[in-house]
Parts: sequence; structure tokens; C-alpha cells
Amino acid sequence: MTDLPQTMTAWQVVDPGPLDTHPLRRVELPVPVPEPDEVLLKVEACAVCRTDLHVAEGDLPPHRSPVVPGHEIVGRVVARGSGATVYSLGDRVGVPWLRHTDTTCVYCRRGTENLCPASRYTGWDADGGYAEYAAAPQDYVYPLPADRDPRELAPLLCAGIIGYRALLRAELPPGGALGIYGFGGSAHLIAQVAIAQGATVHVMTRSMAAQRLALELGATTAGGDHDRPPEKLAAAILFAPVGTLVPVALANLDRGGTLAVAGIHLSDIPVLNYDQHLFEERTLRSVTANTRADGRAFLAEALRHPPIVHRQDYPLAEADRALADLASDRVDGVAVLVP
Repeated sequence: MTDLPQTMTAWQVVDPGPLDTHPLRRVELPVPVPEPDEVLLKVEACAVCRTDLHVAEGDLPPHRSPVVPGHEIVGRVVARGSGATVYSLGDRVGVPWLRHTDTTCVYCRRGTENLCPASRYTGWDADGGYAEYAAAPQDYVYPLPADRDPRELAPLLCAGIIGYRALLRAELPPGGALGIYGFGGSAHLIAQVAIAQGATVHVMTRSMAAQRLALELGATTAGGDHDRPPEKLAAAILFAPVGTLVPVALANLDRGGTLAVAGIHLSDIPVLNYDQHLFEERTLRSVTANTRADGRAFLAEALRHPPIVHRQDYPLAEADRALADLASDRVDGVAVLVP
């Protein structure tokens, strides 16, 4: 690492709290030294996830404090740990949310490593991509093509992968009607995946700009977050972190339908009425992180048939503004930081 700079610009969550208290602070940090199993990336782009907002505001207290947020990182390998042999210098890779599992627990052995009690996460347990450089374990990063725009690739690494996991959890039958509640970074990508698979997609979101975007991307209808879709839903995904929408979405499900809640954080769910919300075999499911198999499957599909990534770019120096814009619903699609 002798040819690399000694320090880098980064943003840390120092004192989690409301954004007007400035929990995200710009700092100069040493460039990370990769552990034996890690690669060091020079960051080309890092998408901004609502989970970053939850970490900054304290809804998800950081497991490491202070911590550099960001877990949708695209970059080039510029250094390797002593045992890191999977990637070569110059390779482009992507760093996602999941960065460690124990591989031996009952959950890992049965193929559900996302439920591993020893799991660790980028930008929560370890420093992430709101920085010029980031380190990550080689076994938890994904190879990415060198000829694609890194700003287009970054949102796939969480918004895409987690959305894909949510779509699987929703168990949408072929050709079924899918309801999507909230239409941000993840939703606008997965709506396109569902439409490509033959689904009819109905979007419910409070943002008029997001409603327009949904229709542009092929949704059949787009209305307010409490509007009733024009037909019963075979499945639904709740992307908005709003617990009061759970009974709304459940009431709009058809018999045997499933609602998947995609977020890592959700405000309180009101009392449910069994007859109205759950009877006739309606199912309510959460989504917890993702497996590496989910990531590989989604990225393979997304690289074969690239979705339209509706994004707003921000220089790394304005990461605090990007997070504030996300909090205030001023981001249509996804925000991407570019060092």
C-alpha cells in the first residue's frame, strides 16, 4: 500500500440523532489496511440507502461508533490482504450489506445465512462506502463488469438485491397482481423485474413524482399510499418504513396473498383485525438481509437485462445533503455518491 495515500475523506455517524443535529460529519481518516481475507477498494460510487438514514438518525444504533455508513459500494481493487487471492488488482467489485456469517450455524447450514446470529454488516458493524476507500471480505463481495457505469451498478447491491429477496418472499404467482407500497430506490428496480416477469404492478406511494416515475417504468396504476388498487393483489411488498400501511396492504390482498415487509426498520404496526387482515390464508412476512445466493441470482439477471436506474448523483462532499434529500422525499429513485 506504499503507493496509496495515507489518509482519505470520509463521513462518519458520530452522534446518531435527527439530521438537524448533524449526526453525519465529514472527517479525514487513515486509508484502511485490509485484513488477511479482505480487499481494499478505491470507491467509484456508493448508493445511498434508507438504512443509512436509519443508522444516522439512531433508529438502528450503530454497532460500531463512530461508523462510516454506506453499503452499496462499487470500486476497483487496489490492495489485498495476505490471504485474499480471489480478486486481482484492478478488478471491479461490489460491496453489499452482508459482510460476514459464521458459515457453521444451523441457519448457514440450511442455506439461510441471512439469519445467522453472528452476521455482520457493512456500514453498521464496519466502515462502509461514504469514503474514498473501503475494505471488505473477499468472500462477500461480487465481481462486476468493468464496462458498466459504476453509478448504475451501485444501487443494485442493496436496493436491487434486497428488493429481489422481498419479491421472492412475497411469492408472487406467475402473471399475478403485485402491489408495491413506497417507490424509492429498491421499489423502482424491483417493479421492473416483476413487470419483466409478466406481473401487473400497482404502486401506492404518497409522492406524486414517484407515482409519475412508476407509470413511466411500466406500472399499470399508481396512486396514494392509502388508495385501494383496482384489483385484489396476489402479493404485495411494503418498502416504505411505515407500520400503519401494514393493515392497509393486508386488506388489499386476495385470498392466499402474501405481504412482504422489505425494510430493516418499521414504525409500529397498529392492531390487526383477524377477519379483515389475515383470514383466508393471507400471510405477513418480514425480510431479513439477504443471502449471497440471492445476490448472485439478482445480479446475473440485472446484468443480462439491466433495469433503468433512476438516480440523482451527489459528490461525496455532499453526502449530508444526499441523506437530507432522501429524508425529505426529494430523491426520485436513488441517490448515488461519487468520490
